Amino acid sequence: MDQLILPLLLALLFVPLVLSFRKQRRQFGDMQRLQSSLNVGDRVMTTSGMQGTIVALADETVDLEIAPGVVTTWVRQAVRERLVDHEDEPAEADDDAVADEADRR
Repeated sequence: MDQLILPLLLALLFVPLVLSFRKQRRQFGDMQRLQSSLNVGDRVMTTSGMQGTIVALADETVDLEIAPGVVTTWVRQAVRERLVDHEDEPAEADDDAVADEADRR
């Protein structure tokens, strides 16, 4: 019985490490795909929380317009996510409007 405890404990410690490593590797790959797919006009957020619109791209840098006429240069690795404008998303139906429509019928 004592001979099984050590391998079991090692397995219990090793499995979370492997799962964590796989998750980090997947996140790194997702980040690389995002950074390589950036286009002029995309709204993005940097790792420090700065939001802006891409106005120019280079191999290692991205120029962001953070206010009208204000352009800053960032390394591509600083871009954390692409932002989606709420105007581009379909509007959700308002529950009151749906209820009012049902009352009219």
